Amino acid sequence: MKFCAETFLTVQFYDLDPMNVVWHGNYIKYLERARCDLLYKLGYGYDSMAKDGIMYPVATMDLKFIKPCYFNQKLKIVSSLEEIEPCLIIKYAIFDEETGEKLFKAKTMQICVDRLTNESVYSAPKGLKDKFACCNL
Repeated sequence: MKFCAETFLTVQFYDLDPMNVVWHGNYIKYLERARCDLLYKLGYGYDSMAKDGIMYPVATMDLKFIKPCYFNQKLKIVSSLEEIEPCLIIKYAIFDEETGEKLFKAKTMQICVDRLTNESVYSAPKGLKDKFACCNL
């Protein structure tokens, strides 16, 4: 089971490094934008997490840079929520929107943490389980 979403963006001038390509650290920002969009489209964003008294900090990231991105390039980020227990596993792929060429791929793992105690929680909250189940019927 998984839930997928597409996010679109245009590379901005301020994201470039001295070699006129997207600086590698900005890909993390692109992943965060796609992750927020994915969770919003699922119906379980950061506001829902806060209401449930949990948070999902990033524990690991696996990044693969395939080809550089350039100023004004239109990008499509495909993100997929692969697992929700015992942690969130999200996969990402960034494509050139016009050519469809894959430029980057990544995977993140996020651990569920109780907001009050900062202790790990190994089961997803009911609200997330319900949203994920509804999208995978």
